[in-house]
Amino acid sequence: MNASTLASSLLGEDKEFLMTGRDFDEIADLAYKHTGIVLGRHKANMVYGRIARRLRQLGIGTFREYLTFLNKNFEKESTDFINLITTNLTSFYRESHHFDYLKSTVIPELKEKTEKRVRIWSSGCSIGQEAYTIAFTLADAAFPASWDIKILATDLDSNVIETGRSGVYPVDHIGTVPDLVIERYFQKSKDTTQVKIKKSILEMVHFKRLNLLESWPMSGPFDVIFCRNVVIYFDRDTQKKLFDRYADYLPVGGHLIIGHSESINGLSDRFESVGNTIYRKLY
Repeated sequence: MNASTLASSLLGEDKEFLMTGRDFDEIADLAYKHTGIVLGRHKANMVYGRIARRLRQLGIGTFREYLTFLNKNFEKESTDFINLITTNLTSFYRESHHFDYLKSTVIPELKEKTEKRVRIWSSGCSIGQEAYTIAFTLADAAFPASWDIKILATDLDSNVIETGRSGVYPVDHIGTVPDLVIERYFQKSKDTTQVKIKKSILEMVHFKRLNLLESWPMSGPFDVIFCRNVVIYFDRDTQKKLFDRYADYLPVGGHLIIGHSESINGLSDRFESVGNTIYRKLY
């Protein structure tokens, strides 16, 4: 089967731009090399839809032409390319049992610390709603004002980092947020279709772009790392390396929280399960 026939079998023949099987494989190879994200052939329609937007912006007629442009201008174009292939699904209080555990178990343990310092990392934070839900939970716990509390929020996609940093969201995004939390930590913006996180919460969260496959410049350690629905996009070897790196950034007894469709089983022996996709570092 030649590349053009393969493209037809994957995408149909009514597409605006030509994307052959060879084109898709090159895109998948670049995605894996620079982000660790594995793109199987079943993701062809998703990849087509996302990158087609960029072709229209650039006035490019085929995926082959785009790949030529990308390879010649990779340093400049790579950010847009990475942003296009990154999936950013999130919501406030998503997988709410994690925040219940944070409130009922982790925060009481943190309050017993001799060092009055709390560090939590939202890894793969998307537009910031996970990080802000962590901040709401910490704020509700009423730590003394003398405590040093910071949340790091990182993502590969520079666009979602900017959205998170702004703290401004469509009003329909707060449907999962309790009324009392809305009253305490949100303010209406001049545009009634949007809401904004209050300054006291914004100041708790620090957004940074980070590629998990590259160096991690933060010093740590973190008391809790949220890495939910992130490793699912990586192959098994990359998952093993990431779980080991996360363990290095946690103290013994620190917590790693992953997504509902993910598991550490067979990937790391440095954690024990203490809840539904909640793990405590052993060593």
